[in-house]
Amino acid sequence: MQRDAIADIEIDATGQLHVVPASSTFPYIYREAMEVHWNPERSSLYSPVPREWSYARWFEQIIAAAREQGCLLHLTASTSWRNIPESVKAEFLQVAAGHV
Repeated sequence: MQRDAIADIEIDATGQLHVVPASSTFPYIYREAMEVHWNPERSSLYSPVPREWSYARWFEQIIAAAREQGCLLHLTASTSWRNIPESVKAEFLQVAAGHV
């Protein structure tokens, strides 16, 4: 299985969570039927605006969808965090620790 760093994580102005892999692309992620999509302009995996699930649960879903596509996404010291509250970042770090 391929490994790739997460270059950037952002909650955009509409409330969608975007996870930008350092080098991988996922144009067929929709085939996993996990409500995770690929934005080719931003080179990001993204979630719908959370309704019932938390951002941490959507982060976990994005990581799981990438894994289904044969890629283990992981956080690094150089991952950029944009518009992510500290409490949500802490939850993401916990999720990532469980997927090592």
